Amino acid sequence: MKRILYTALICCTAVLTPSCVDDLNQYPHTETTSESIYHTPESYFQVLAKIYTSMVTNGQEKNGSADLSTNNGQDYSRCFFNLQEVCTDEVAYTWLSGENLTDINNLSWDANDSWVSDMYYRIYYNIALCNEFLRNATEESIASFSAEDQNTIRQYRAEARFLRALFYYHAMDFFRNIPFVTENDPVGSYIPPRYTAQQIFDFIEDELTDLTEGSNLLLDRADCPYGRASKGAAYTLLAKMYLNAEVYINEAKYTECITACNNAIAQGYSLETDYSKLFNADNHLRTNEIIFTLPIDATTTVSWGAGTYMVCGAISNTSTAQQPADYGAANGWGNMRIRQTASEVFDPDDRRGMFFKEGQTQEVTAMDDQSTGWLVTKWTNLTDDGQSASNTAENGANTDYPLFRLADVYLMYGEAVARGGQGGNATTAMGYVNELRERAFGNTSENVTEADLNTDFYLDERCRELYWESTRRTDLIRFNRFTTADKLWEWKGGSSSGTSVDSKFNIYPIPSTELTANPNLYNENY
Repeated sequence: MKRILYTALICCTAVLTPSCVDDLNQYPHTETTSESIYHTPESYFQVLAKIYTSMVTNGQEKNGSADLSTNNGQDYSRCFFNLQEVCTDEVAYTWLSGENLTDINNLSWDANDSWVSDMYYRIYYNIALCNEFLRNATEESIASFSAEDQNTIRQYRAEARFLRALFYYHAMDFFRNIPFVTENDPVGSYIPPRYTAQQIFDFIEDELTDLTEGSNLLLDRADCPYGRASKGAAYTLLAKMYLNAEVYINEAKYTECITACNNAIAQGYSLETDYSKLFNADNHLRTNEIIFTLPIDATTTVSWGAGTYMVCGAISNTSTAQQPADYGAANGWGNMRIRQTASEVFDPDDRRGMFFKEGQTQEVTAMDDQSTGWLVTKWTNLTDDGQSASNTAENGANTDYPLFRLADVYLMYGEAVARGGQGGNATTAMGYVNELRERAFGNTSENVTEADLNTDFYLDERCRELYWESTRRTDLIRFNRFTTADKLWEWKGGSSSGTSVDSKFNIYPIPSTELTANPNLYNENY
């Protein structure tokens, strides 16, 4: 799955809602019929590969035209990171005005924000890819294939359903009440209805439950090829949704979160002994801990988001002390650092706090000054033996971007227990947390007791373990710390010392172009 299959350009780019096609000039670059694509089992796999790589590539070819015309010209993973991290204490972004990220940094966006719009249309483009695949993977459509090939395509169908559930989860998390369309809806001038967050939640839950317990199952972890979705990924996504259920649907589902975490853990994952190896160019070898990842490859699946963004974007292009070659990069982009409010939660002996400090102040006193705020060195383009894996100046990095890790499941389990969920216990939660801390400190000196495991502990521990892994915004909202004065950081709300903002910023607005095109949609408070 690290190789993009260039022959898989498919007609599903044309099946978005009229707003997606007309208002933002989003179009397919070739005229291709479904009959000419879905004619062999191999072609189904090629289309499935297209859906997977749509999270990390802009288009079909390395330096060719993008599949989707967008404001900022960036792929799904880069949009996702920016909307999850740049607005939080974990990222101080240098080139705010140059990359149109001032509103995201300041928590002051509106329905015309370019990054919000790009994320929205990226999500629905990917949903359209999934829907078109599923329209052509029905039992009737595959009846002419051999029994073995039919079973193979049914497996692909399960993966496409998981990916669609993931995209709908992202849409719900960002936008809450959203348009809903499946493979059963008409193609063309169909105007999707507005579904509430409760309806979307129920749909995702039903899909993931069927994919793990029903008749059309995802593969177990042991049988699932790297880069593809297994039952472990589905259980992890369920756990994430249940952990945040009070935010989404005003109903606590911590017991269900614990069950989903237990099911994910039962798939047989284990922690990687060296934290840093989870984020280097050989991290595709860490299938013991990484549950679901976004693979990129500097030869065949080139991305300026995902791992490349993490590696090059974190290296200064003004510092004379930091050398890009030390991280396997040809040069640094100087995009981002970490704010003091996040970096100060790390103990000096915590190996997870991977920061370049020479010539850097810890406090971010100016967003456009790269010398303020520590530089994050968590991500590298180095192989296990310390060699650069690719030329980032030409093709990007070889470092994959983990979306789901066992460490996250451990922390979700513990937080759900701390919030009163049943089916788990504090002793087990303490054991999971101490596994993480023993890896972080190299010994048991910083182990915690059950008395330490309150919810505030978990917010800080999630920062220490998962910073820059696109969880922070969702976490802060769950703890009621994102828009409120209960947690301030440098330049929150555009103020140097931080300030609270309107609670409406807990949800991104559906783009105004979409509201114009679809009369079923509206934004509360925007």
